[in-house]
Amino acid sequence: MINKSVKHLEDLRVIIVGGGLVGMTAAIAFKRLGARVTLIEQAPEIRAAGASINLWKNALDVFDDLGLGEQIRATGVPLETWFYDAAGKRYRAPGYDPEDYAFTLFSRPVLTNILADAVGRENIMLNSKLAHFDEDADRVTITLTHGKQLQADLLIGADGVYSTVRRQLLPSYPAKEHKGHHVWRAVVAPGDEAVQNTILTVGHNRTRGGLARTAGNQVFWMINQFNSEQPTGTKKEQALRRAANLNDAGWGDSLIRLIEATPEDSIIFSQIMYVPELPFWVSKRVALVGDAAHGLSPHIAAGGALGIEDIQVLTDSLIAERDISAALKRYEAYRMPYFDIVRRFSNDVEQSADSKDYAGRYAAFTHWMLNDGYKAARSFNGLSPLVASKA
Repeated sequence: MINKSVKHLEDLRVIIVGGGLVGMTAAIAFKRLGARVTLIEQAPEIRAAGASINLWKNALDVFDDLGLGEQIRATGVPLETWFYDAAGKRYRAPGYDPEDYAFTLFSRPVLTNILADAVGRENIMLNSKLAHFDEDADRVTITLTHGKQLQADLLIGADGVYSTVRRQLLPSYPAKEHKGHHVWRAVVAPGDEAVQNTILTVGHNRTRGGLARTAGNQVFWMINQFNSEQPTGTKKEQALRRAANLNDAGWGDSLIRLIEATPEDSIIFSQIMYVPELPFWVSKRVALVGDAAHGLSPHIAAGGALGIEDIQVLTDSLIAERDISAALKRYEAYRMPYFDIVRRFSNDVEQSADSKDYAGRYAAFTHWMLNDGYKAARSFNGLSPLVASKA
C-alpha cells in the first residue's frame, strides 16, 4: 500500500525528526504517497550508527513495497542461526520452520546510503536539531535550535531512544539504563578465520556473543553481558575478558582472535538503554515511531525490523483515515498492543538459562513475529486484537 500516490495524502506536509534507518524509511514511504517530506538530522552528515544490522522478512517486505527491495536485498548476506554453548554444542528448538532461524545481515553504511539516495539528499536538513514544537488544530510548528521555524501537517519522531520529540510529548519518560547490560561489537576482515554462518554462543556469567559474515567479505562480531560489572580497561580488554566466558576448551578461539585483530577505535561499546513503556505514542499531529516509541534492549535483534514495520502500519493508517488525528490513533491502537507482546518475548529471551533454552525462547519470538505478528501488521480489516501469544 505504500508504493503509489494516494489522493488525500498528496501535498501533505510531513516533517520527520531523525535520519536513521526508520526515519529514512518513513521519508521514503511518505514521498511515495505524494507527501512533501522534510527529514531533519542533527548530525553534519547522514551516517550509520553501528556496524551491521540484521533484518527479517517483515522489514524486507516493506522495502519491496517501497520499490527498494531488490536493490537492498542484493547487498545483504542471508544467514541461518544456530545457538551454541560455551563448549561448542549447537542447538535449535524442535517444531519451528527454517524461516524462524533465517535473516539477512546488512552493512549499516551501505544500507544508509541506499536509503538516503531514495529520500533525496535535497529533502534532508543536516546540522538541524529540534528545539520544540507547537501544535494547533491546523498544523505543527517546529522550531530548530538555530532558530529556523518550519510548519507541517504531521510531525514524526524517529529520533531514537533519546528522542527530543518524545521528551516534549512525554517529558516524564526519558530513556533508562538497562543496568548491567553492555555490548561490544565491530566489523573486521576475517583474515584466516573461516566464518561461514551465524554463530551465537550463550556462555557463562550471562555472557552472549557471536560471529556473522556481512557485506564486503567482512565479519561482524558482538559480545554482550547482562548483570555485568562496570567495565574497566580498554574496550578491547573489556571484550576479551567477556569472550573468555564463551571459550570452553578453545571453542571461542576464533572470536577471541578476531577481537584481538580489531583496532581499538573500531570497537563500538554501548551501555544499553531502553524506553520505558509509554502511556501513549501520538497526539493530534505528532507520532513516535521506532526506538523513540519502543526502544528495547537489542538482545532480540529485531529493533530495526520492528521500527520499519511501524512505518507500514502508520502509512496504512493514514491511507485508511482521512483525518490525521484519527489515523494516528488507529496506528497507536495497532502498535501498542503489539509491543506489549514484544516486551514479554524480550523479557523471556533475556532470562534464558542456557543455549538450549535460548534457542527455544528466541525461536518462539521470531515465529510469532513472522506469522501472527506479521499478519497483524500487514492486514487492516478493523481494529481487531492481535492473536495472543504464549509469551
